[in-house]
Amino acid sequence: MPKKSIELPENIEEKLTYIGLNLEKIPASIKKFEPLEFRVPKFYDEKQYRQYKYLPVKEIQILLSPTNRLDEIEEKYRKASPLADYLDSKNEKNILKYTTFLNMLKEVKIEDIQKIEEEQIKLNEQIPFKVKFEGNYLWQIYYSENTDKYFMIVPTEDADYSTFFYLLKKKLEKGRTSKIFVPIRNVGYSSQYLKKSEFEDIENYLWLFTKDWPLVYEVYDKNDKLSIDIIGETEVYGRIKSPYKIKLKNKEQASEFYKLVKAMFILQTELPHYFNFKTNIGKNGEIEFYIEGKKIQYRDIAEWMNQAYKKGKIRTQEVISLTETNEEKLNNLKSEVSMQEIEYLAKEKQISTFLECKKSFFGKFKYYFKYSKKKNKGKLEDKNKTIVEQDEDEKQINKKKKKKVEKEEKTNYTIEELLELYKELERLENILKNLVFDINSLKLKKKNMAKKIENATSYIEEIDSHKKSIFEFWRYSNKDEMSALPEGEEEEVANLTKVTKVFDYEEDLEKFGKMMDKIQRRNLSKQDTDSLYIASTNLIDIINQLKQNEASPKDIEASLKELKKEAIQEKTLTENDEFDIFGGITQDMSKTSQINNQKHREIAKDKFSILDITKNTKPLGYKLALENVIENVKNALEKVTLSEDLPIYKAISGKSINEKDINLFNINPEKEIKEAINQKSNEINFYKINIKKGNNAISYTNNIFYDNQNKTLPIGQDLSTKILVDMTKLFLTLKENTSFKIVEFENEKDDFSKIVIKTINVFEYDT
Repeated sequence: MPKKSIELPENIEEKLTYIGLNLEKIPASIKKFEPLEFRVPKFYDEKQYRQYKYLPVKEIQILLSPTNRLDEIEEKYRKASPLADYLDSKNEKNILKYTTFLNMLKEVKIEDIQKIEEEQIKLNEQIPFKVKFEGNYLWQIYYSENTDKYFMIVPTEDADYSTFFYLLKKKLEKGRTSKIFVPIRNVGYSSQYLKKSEFEDIENYLWLFTKDWPLVYEVYDKNDKLSIDIIGETEVYGRIKSPYKIKLKNKEQASEFYKLVKAMFILQTELPHYFNFKTNIGKNGEIEFYIEGKKIQYRDIAEWMNQAYKKGKIRTQEVISLTETNEEKLNNLKSEVSMQEIEYLAKEKQISTFLECKKSFFGKFKYYFKYSKKKNKGKLEDKNKTIVEQDEDEKQINKKKKKKVEKEEKTNYTIEELLELYKELERLENILKNLVFDINSLKLKKKNMAKKIENATSYIEEIDSHKKSIFEFWRYSNKDEMSALPEGEEEEVANLTKVTKVFDYEEDLEKFGKMMDKIQRRNLSKQDTDSLYIASTNLIDIINQLKQNEASPKDIEASLKELKKEAIQEKTLTENDEFDIFGGITQDMSKTSQINNQKHREIAKDKFSILDITKNTKPLGYKLALENVIENVKNALEKVTLSEDLPIYKAISGKSINEKDINLFNINPEKEIKEAINQKSNEINFYKINIKKGNNAISYTNNIFYDNQNKTLPIGQDLSTKILVDMTKLFLTLKENTSFKIVEFENEKDDFSKIVIKTINVFEYDT
């Protein structure tokens, strides 16, 4: 008797109809399976994709494996069977597989398949900026090099079968052959444009310049044309990063880019003191390289290297000239110091002789008749003359030894020649630095020796002043106490530039926040912190309008209306309540909250209660409350000064900063930029002000946001990185004006979101 067909549940029938599969009549194209002869490579990374392709659906064979997606590929492939085995209900040995297929069909949702279909429709129109897309990890597609075939392994123990059933649906569709855009697992780079080692080199080179590890993909378009897509992030200003994408469309572009980054890498690693390449973003989101404000491209690099060589050569000649000059200075100083030493030793010997001779009767007479000024002076001059003559002879010998070897001018210079020149320049500059160091040391030594000689001379003159007669000298030398010979100043090394601590917001914010919080808790009243909190809210615009006398009655009324609407939405204000009996108390004191994993029992500040917003609040009362806020903020700023130097940042879209406003800055530049680039303007003015210790400022520490009635509020600045500075009291000097570009996505969560290139104009000021 023929075997009775299995009766299928209604929901499975619906899904089979949606997919277009008739289990009683399996198409020959689905049953067909060709051997793969797939060999698993020894080294591979399942999570790292190197190739993305548009593959014809009909060329992808499907295998099902009783494994999990996270299992090793060897096990998945070893246990895999062709799809036809899982669709065979007539063969008893395949009944278990057939049941597994039905269970998979039961679990999958049509909505999930439709989501994959929508994603592939978008991918058919455009490849995402980052190449990878949300569901890429679900595509378990491999390539067999031995048979030149693609296949998909579907783990039956997985939880998501949407990609499998979508592929099956596309295989069953009639009409023109469709393609899907998918990552190919377990394959290396094709090496059509670059060698495998060159791909690895590019990753290393870009890490040096961007401080971020790039992702490098080989991407094949719908016409099977290859491009190399390099995706990553780069620092564009300080630690502020921007995404970038490099697209190399042919072998020539790939070769040029490789040579460019290789040349820069060699120069920067070998000669970091002379070559430091910066990155920026181009008009299409690509990465650009700059040095000393000049853009570096491969077509210009030969000319740039020639200019760098000539510049290095000129600098070398300058250093040689300076070295000669400083050697002469050093030799002169050595001579002068040598003469000082001889003079000092003579005086020191005379003083020592006097101190020794004064101890005996005959010694005093011996000293009195031994030392005469004329005799000693003559001996000293003869010695000095000999030293000067010796130094002149040394100078002549050194001049003869020095020969300048000029190389013949060339049209082009190689990196090897550039390295040779600059390494020699580095050696010469080190010699020059040591010379300057020695000169500074000798200058100080000369100064100290002069002081010692002055002291010794004074001492001897004091002795000589009593040698008018033997009797007076006798009385002087018999004195019990003699003043000791004063020493010169202690010798020091050459003056060095004072090293000052640079504020690092990642490392130093915690310590800074705790210090400022302690100061502000001590100096600020509740009225002060309430008003400072209001200044940090969305009311800052109307507050600044009032501060500048630019707020019209309509502006105040509109702001109050919006505030009441917001209060109703937050259930702080009801349509019927005119008086809130709780005031600022929003919860009982037994409730606890957490700040940075530290529990406390304090109540968060509420702008509605601080401003006493009720259903019947009038514009005049609202205006007076805001004016009171302005006065309290001004008074608070007078009470607090900074505990250390630090840079602060403010980003404004499409306009300049108003120094008369209450301006909230940010200690964290990355957060400030992120807030600004979300706005519509494509041009942002980014202000950096290096403020000094002692300037008036309010840091938005924890006590600004909570009433610390129970004294349980953690100390620090954990809730905000904002800081309030009175700009009217700062005298600003423009230090630097530059710009950089940054890539922004219209919708960060959408893989297919368009990119917008925003220009950031940087204004850095010192105070």
